[in-house]
Amino acid sequence: MKVHREEEAKPDIWFVVIPDDVRKYCRPQSFVEPALRHEARREFATSLKDNVRYAKRLQTNPSLFAEQNEAAEPYAYKEHFRNQLKARLLIDRIATQIVRESTLNNVGNRGSSAKERAEEHLQSQIAWNMSTTAFYKLGGRPWKVAGIREGVAYIGLVFKRNLSSGKGNAAACGAQMFLDSGDGLVFKGADGQWFDSETDEFHLTREAAKDLIAKAIESYKAKHNGQAPAELFIHGQTRFNRLEYGGFCDAVSAESTRVVAIRIRDESSFKLFTRQNTPVLRGTAYIADQNHAFLWTKGWTPRLRTYPGMEVPNPLSVEICHGAAKIEEVLKDVLALTKLNYNTCRFGDGKPITLKFADAIGEVLVTRPVKDAPPLPFMYYI
Repeated sequence: MKVHREEEAKPDIWFVVIPDDVRKYCRPQSFVEPALRHEARREFATSLKDNVRYAKRLQTNPSLFAEQNEAAEPYAYKEHFRNQLKARLLIDRIATQIVRESTLNNVGNRGSSAKERAEEHLQSQIAWNMSTTAFYKLGGRPWKVAGIREGVAYIGLVFKRNLSSGKGNAAACGAQMFLDSGDGLVFKGADGQWFDSETDEFHLTREAAKDLIAKAIESYKAKHNGQAPAELFIHGQTRFNRLEYGGFCDAVSAESTRVVAIRIRDESSFKLFTRQNTPVLRGTAYIADQNHAFLWTKGWTPRLRTYPGMEVPNPLSVEICHGAAKIEEVLKDVLALTKLNYNTCRFGDGKPITLKFADAIGEVLVTRPVKDAPPLPFMYYI
């Protein structure tokens, strides 16, 4: 990072090649063979469990002894090499592509075994993913979806519980904004006690919702000559309450921007079957009423003449919680947003890009303490 800050010539993207052992041992719940284990250091208590509990308590109630606070600092970080690296490089705005050694070794003649032949078939997919992602992180746009309306911004809310904070209901909150051009930005909101253990849902206060959306609106204006979006669609996986929607509306001018809050979640209790030997057509929708519908974003794709799946495809439940919009318009937008994943070799994803990477981005936000993270393009997180 010193080179990145001080040198005049800076690389546009870092390719980080890691041994497979790093992925094997440096991620949550990884298994270490008995022969390689070392006894964990216990700074505060006799048992490892008590040690972790006390260290987390010090995150919110520091000790009078500085050495104990220093010993507790590592417990504020999560055991995940990739996310740790991404979070550490956010402030320096360094785009990275992390690749395992075994991925790069998958070239040439792999041999005659069935496993090696199967790996050989992945080479075109690896080449596509690597080249497309690198092109995107260098500032290019691999493709643009036709039909996306101008003057529209789509925001997906990101929540992730911060279990290392010492508080059971603490969570990090962020927002992903995507524009009609395919550009994406991630905004970090204030950490707070957003998780409700009784409902198993995340909810912001009205003020926190206003502050988060206000950041997104300012960034949108900076890209559009001070012009606010005409329409703002906010996607979430839980139903937004009235306080949150009120905060969203407080962040915009009612005369210039229409705000619509939408809940999108997987639905497994409702299935459709066809009379043919093919699954339901991708893009099929069942409209229950003017505010709720089921949308099949996975299914038979005539252009590909196949269904890239192993099970009967499940729909998404799409519900307009607050605001006025035509349900058909919302469904078209959601389907289009499933085709903006530049990080994979797929025709379309099951979820729109606003929610597709919500969990991954949330993990980066809580992997290590990230304070005052500026609004950054989506590429820094993936």
